[in-house]
Amino acid sequence: MIVKVTVDRPLGSHHPKFPDMVYPINYGYINGIIAGDGEEQDAYILGVEEPLTEFQGEVVAIIHRFDDCEDKWVVAPEGMYFTKEQIAEAVHFQEKYFKSEIIIKATPKG
Repeated sequence: MIVKVTVDRPLGSHHPKFPDMVYPINYGYINGIIAGDGEEQDAYILGVEEPLTEFQGEVVAIIHRFDDCEDKWVVAPEGMYFTKEQIAEAVHFQEKYFKSEIIIKATPKG
């Protein structure tokens, strides 16, 4: 699925409530899709190494949190895929506070 992410926490920015947390990747939300917390769906962006304000890409995985009311989506440039290990490493800065599993979208055979 292709989605447009509005980036409200670009790579290198600080978390608004926890200023010691710096975002090593771009993070934002998908307008019009409401998550379990009643807010717009959050998304991590992988595969882009510069700060963004918006991004269109493909949902390549979902991070299902067992101890929170919302899941996080992982979005990447179309055709770019990541292993569970690569995703876990990229999002560890924030996901280390939650018990979760990474569900990878099936990739094309080739």
